[in-house]
Amino acid sequence: MTKRVGVIGGGQLARMMIAPATELGIEIRVLAEQEGMSAALAATAVGDYRDLETVRAFAADVDVVTFDHEHVPQEVLRALVADGTAVHPGPDALQFAQDKLAMRARLAEIGAPQPDWAGVATHAELQAFIDDHGGRAVVKTPRGGYDGKGVRVVRSAEEADDWFEAFAGERILVEELVDFSRELAQQVARRPSGEMVPYPVVETVQRDGVCAEVFAPAPRAGERIIEIAARIGTEIANGLGVTGMLAVELFETTDERLLVNELAMRPHNSGHWTQDGAITSQFEQHLRAALDLPLGSAEPLVDATCMINILGGPDGVDIDERFPSVMAAYPQAKIHTYGKASRPGRKVGHVNATSDDIDEAAYIARAAAKGFE
Repeated sequence: MTKRVGVIGGGQLARMMIAPATELGIEIRVLAEQEGMSAALAATAVGDYRDLETVRAFAADVDVVTFDHEHVPQEVLRALVADGTAVHPGPDALQFAQDKLAMRARLAEIGAPQPDWAGVATHAELQAFIDDHGGRAVVKTPRGGYDGKGVRVVRSAEEADDWFEAFAGERILVEELVDFSRELAQQVARRPSGEMVPYPVVETVQRDGVCAEVFAPAPRAGERIIEIAARIGTEIANGLGVTGMLAVELFETTDERLLVNELAMRPHNSGHWTQDGAITSQFEQHLRAALDLPLGSAEPLVDATCMINILGGPDGVDIDERFPSVMAAYPQAKIHTYGKASRPGRKVGHVNATSDDIDEAAYIARAAAKGFE
């Protein structure tokens, strides 16, 4: 009998689940927020993911519900579970991807290494934290932030006035400004029965709060870093009860410690390299995990893979027009596009390049991505 997976959210992550679902004989259905989204090929419904009856109707005809994003309200998720719907990851896990204060508190409980942090509700509390941490700190909105949104570095409490107003009566998150040498990401797949598979730790490069480049496996990562990153990822996946793909964004500090920065409970930008550089892509793995099927190998296919995001340029530029020239110039590059209109700074695709040398892979991927500018 064909398994049916329902994905809430019609973005590029749902889009990239379509091909592996087809290969595995899985029927994939998508609840898109509006017509013409990235995953339009599998969009069987269009509606508001915040409306319980809309989501209930969508979930009624699938075997499991999973997600393109983490924004479905807890009350909707818990109602689905009460209805007997299989939801992976479930609300008990997703709450820690939806609320950064809850995430920090839970990570502290399970002993995960993380920056010094606090929940603050007043100017005085925030200023005291800033003063105690060298005169600068990072403030984050507890909910709704992504790709650098909802994050800012401040030197005084007044710089967070708008957030204190927006979250009146609630706390906002403040963290120490970490002196890090680079950013890493550790992905782990976990299925409901408990089987887990960690991927190699990768290095990520952010620009303007957006992931721009990924190098897999992380260059210059010794056995100690590889072991610690995998242990952090698997302990968090177990401790939070994650089912599906988990991405743990990490700071590698100047004294070679690893600290947890953010979590994502879905396929993640840092794992796009797996489409062409690993035995099992993160998208296939997420489907396997959601359906509680045996997980695939996460071993790399090659020594080095580089992923470069394609960011949109001026409005009206059609990246489809650039395909022939980029394909001709860089036949080694694997191009993945999201079916999105181009606008400045928007992720509209990515390029993967593989090699036995990370510098060569990076050169090819960067050059091909630049061809779409």
